[in-house]
Amino acid sequence: MYHEMTIHGFTLDSLAHRPVVILKDSRNRNTVPIWLNSNEAVAMAAEIVGRDLASQRSGGDLLMGLMEKLSMQICQVAIEGVQDGIYRASVRFRLDGEEIRVDVRPSEAFLTSLKYKLPVHVADEVVQQASRLTDGDDEMAQETAASRFADFLENLDPAVMGKYPM
Repeated sequence: MYHEMTIHGFTLDSLAHRPVVILKDSRNRNTVPIWLNSNEAVAMAAEIVGRDLASQRSGGDLLMGLMEKLSMQICQVAIEGVQDGIYRASVRFRLDGEEIRVDVRPSEAFLTSLKYKLPVHVADEVVQQASRLTDGDDEMAQETAASRFADFLENLDPAVMGKYPM
């Protein structure tokens, strides 16, 4: 099962010092933070800036042109799972009634979602894992993790998140 979510923001996690994309569902019941490595974040930022510059020019979009030529459509952007802190993502295309799944980096999935204004479908296991801060039985570790996460969420500045076009 997948949860349909949208990209709510892109910011820097002040605790982990890593870029993080915040996904939320339409009812604000579930929030999923997806941490990116610095290489993915740089590539994502470069793509966002490049897209903004390209939109100011009248240049075409290679993928859009190819999809139009082949009568292909993007049918789903998904975060498929997470293992050892590494997220798996995919983009699914429809061509002549057949679905074609392409494995991509999470940053590429997010960029596709933003560029084509599509929701991100997040696997139930990822949403459930995001709702658990730790798996350990150590109550102290759970309280510390919960406190750190609460501090992180409380210190998110929507004004800063809005500096990055989505």
